[in-house]
Amino acid sequence: MTSAVQTSSSADYTDVPYVVRMGTILGLVQSVLVFAFSFASRLLDGTPELAVRALIVLVGLAATTLLPGIWTRARRIEGIAGAAGIGLMATAIFLVVDSLLLQRLGTYTNRWLAIGGGSNWWYHPVWWMAGTYLSWMGAWALANQADRGGASPVTVLLFALVLTAGSGAIGVVLGVPYAAWTLGTFAVAFLAGITLTVLVTGLGGKRP
Repeated sequence: MTSAVQTSSSADYTDVPYVVRMGTILGLVQSVLVFAFSFASRLLDGTPELAVRALIVLVGLAATTLLPGIWTRARRIEGIAGAAGIGLMATAIFLVVDSLLLQRLGTYTNRWLAIGGGSNWWYHPVWWMAGTYLSWMGAWALANQADRGGASPVTVLLFALVLTAGSGAIGVVLGVPYAAWTLGTFAVAFLAGITLTVLVTGLGGKRP
């Protein structure tokens, strides 16, 4: 996990305008996916609904986790931090789009409101943390792989998905509160899955 200390003239693109621009793109992508998820929930039912929503969640997790590290070509601490900055910028863009457009379109259901005690704002602080964390961990895993000769986003994603499935299953078996065989549990378990991916991809890496 120390590949971040390696140097490369073709890596770690972290100029502030670049980070802002890429964060804006990612935030817009996230906004479209959130609206698509809501749209699918309202129009579909049963297995088709679950399949479409699962695909949207997978695309969203992959984009948020991997794109920032790919864009910054994260190899050192600077590139990893830049990827986290892109993730944070994306959450800010989503906040703007959500408050100006998505909430006004009735994107969220009454159940979503009930979770926040009648408020649509409860999830933004959660997303600031989760969105930044996913981008940070994804870039770190890519940097770990680059330490071994090449970063493979597909491999990182596969590792994360397998470890996510394992983490979610353990949570259900152990009776973790609210853990169940649901898409929501899988999405939350991805936080553990990508963290474990960083640990796994960092095993045997070079030390500073």
